[in-house]
Amino acid sequence: MCLAVPGRVLEIGQDNMAVVDVGGVRRRVCLDLVEGVRADDYVLVHVGFALQRIDEREAKRQQEHLGAMFAMASGAGEPT
Repeated sequence: MCLAVPGRVLEIGQDNMAVVDVGGVRRRVCLDLVEGVRADDYVLVHVGFALQRIDEREAKRQQEHLGAMFAMASGAGEPT
């Protein structure tokens, strides 16, 4: 199983590498697998590669789900 996380493209360099904000952390991500990515687009990122573009609404939805999963895994999201 692999996990791809949503991130927002902040800037794109000449080498087709982008700086992407993934949950508040900036990462260098290769854009070679996805055509037409621009700054402010959202992409799914897996091991340093953008796999596909997604719209902002879907990115936010996935971020919320990931946040809830991590909270539950850490015990912070357990019912009282």
